[in-house]
Amino acid sequence: MKIVLAYSGGLDTSIIMKWLIEHYDAEIIAFCADLGQEEELDGLEEKALSTGATKIYIDDLRAEFAKDYVFPMARAGAKYEFDYMLGTSIARPLIAKRMIDICRENDATCIAHGATGKGNDQVRFELTAYALMPNVKVIAPWREWEFKGRQDLMDYAAKHGIPVPVTADKPYSIDRNLLHISFEGGVLEDPWNAPSQDMFMLSVNPEDAPDDAEEITVDFHEGNAVGVNGKEMSPLDVMLMLNKLGGKHGIGRIDIVENRFVGMKSRGVYETPGGTILYQAREAVEQLTLDREVILTRAKLMPDYARLVYNGFWFAPERLMMQAAIDEAVKPVTGTARLRLYKGNCITVGRKAPVSLYDTEVASFEDDGGAYNQADAEGFIKLNALRLRVGSKHKS
Repeated sequence: MKIVLAYSGGLDTSIIMKWLIEHYDAEIIAFCADLGQEEELDGLEEKALSTGATKIYIDDLRAEFAKDYVFPMARAGAKYEFDYMLGTSIARPLIAKRMIDICRENDATCIAHGATGKGNDQVRFELTAYALMPNVKVIAPWREWEFKGRQDLMDYAAKHGIPVPVTADKPYSIDRNLLHISFEGGVLEDPWNAPSQDMFMLSVNPEDAPDDAEEITVDFHEGNAVGVNGKEMSPLDVMLMLNKLGGKHGIGRIDIVENRFVGMKSRGVYETPGGTILYQAREAVEQLTLDREVILTRAKLMPDYARLVYNGFWFAPERLMMQAAIDEAVKPVTGTARLRLYKGNCITVGRKAPVSLYDTEVASFEDDGGAYNQADAEGFIKLNALRLRVGSKHKS
């Protein structure tokens, strides 16, 4: 029996690997997606093999992640429950997709993951796996084993000599990738507890950010960011640069209580410096280039699109349908946004586009040379007021 395990080298997956070998007498093929964890990948191969894996894949998927997952989601302007930019959610379908690829490459029929039975990630991994390999067997140890919590796992690790980075006095869960870093659990489970400043990794404390604002530009072509500060860049390089700039100025921190797909509320603290700038810049260019009704229609789709991503339906036909409509809608979004970064704030200070729907003559408070007849407004207002007047008459 071969099992492809989503492996990070952290507490849960280190224990899971040993547990799977003991309980399933299985050959474990470990897989770790490099989505921007950086130093977290150091020594991972040696650790996986010493813990019992027969093979490990560590695949650099950052370019694919940026181009085929982060950017399409950004074109939709997707945020879950108004604030969350879906950094963890959008990574899961790519991880699961690659796990299925590895299954096929190694004639494996099983995958395993370290998501708990209380969380969203179990749904995201498994919906993707079933969509791409309908007969795959999924093993989720948190839904099977005898361990009740992370202290049990730390005891198991100590008993078997498995090194893990989590300690009892700092047990919150961390997930990092190119788009964001999240912190959940442990001391953060009490929503009244403020996160400690030494917890954050991608951004400086806004109070400690530079005292001088920094202006940057972000260039777009057909809805995608293609350059920063006048330099043409790939989606990956755009994200790397915007993360650096945003982190320097303390941009992109949020602290929210969100509603999980499984039904409970969960408190999460997130850092999304580059994504915050990307979204703001795109919106600035869209204000010039997108028709009013197109903006409103996309805005109506966004909550449903975001919910699909959050709940794990990235490969569902309805998400693909929405994406096709959104990608067609944003084709006119070509231009440049100018932003000012200052102590946690990302402020739009300018935008331009080669083909703009903003007509200075029409919009001007000065003489527009007959481009707009102000007398026409009277009939426009009366027609729009008709139903209000009729309704008011019947109330009298």
